[in-house]
Amino acid sequence: MLTALDHVQLAAPPGSEDRLRAYYVGALGMTETPKPPTLAGRGGCWFRAGTVQLHLGIEAAFHPARKAHPGLRVTGIDAFAARIAATGAPVTWDEDLPGHRRFFSEDPVGNRLEFLEPLPDPG
Repeated sequence: MLTALDHVQLAAPPGSEDRLRAYYVGALGMTETPKPPTLAGRGGCWFRAGTVQLHLGIEAAFHPARKAHPGLRVTGIDAFAARIAATGAPVTWDEDLPGHRRFFSEDPVGNRLEFLEPLPDPG
């Protein structure tokens, strides 16, 4: 039986860890989580915000995820979008998901990320 989603892993190119830290910590407000010593030698970074965990693993033949993406629920979506845009990352609003406000962005290596906030229940 499934009980929770533990983490999502995205790929990144070798040597991109500092750019990833600047984005995931600086722009998204996540905290870097140390990798276990047995995995640290592989490179990459792990990040957490509350129960949300994103792992960025190094892949030599890296290609960014353009369609596949994590959907990250936020509060204060307008301020969050402004914070991301201020870093120079793209913010593309999309109104196609009923009951939500959402936008898409990309991390510094081109991985697609979705940020969404449910609209208040009109009921």
